[in-house]
Amino acid sequence: MQITDELLNKVAALCKLEFPGETREQLRRDFQRMLDFVDLLQEVDTEGVAPLVHMTESVNCTREDQPSGTLSREAALKNAPQKDERYFRVPKVIRQ
Repeated sequence: MQITDELLNKVAALCKLEFPGETREQLRRDFQRMLDFVDLLQEVDTEGVAPLVHMTESVNCTREDQPSGTLSREAALKNAPQKDERYFRVPKVIRQ
């Protein structure tokens, strides 16, 4: 498959992007290299190779959810850039 101006224009329109001169040519070369690589992969003989669904045989390996120790207020506020005696101080983000 060749990357034509028509195909590049269609991709640009779908992406809502504009590709100026030199960038357009670099993009065309990059797309062509990607397609050439996919064509190369299609030449690999995969006859008799089962599809890989998971990387390992393990399925749903999760740990038990158990409560653990809590962090004291003093420890939580220890490295805060700005704080009151009980709270983190942050910039106001809601305007009225």
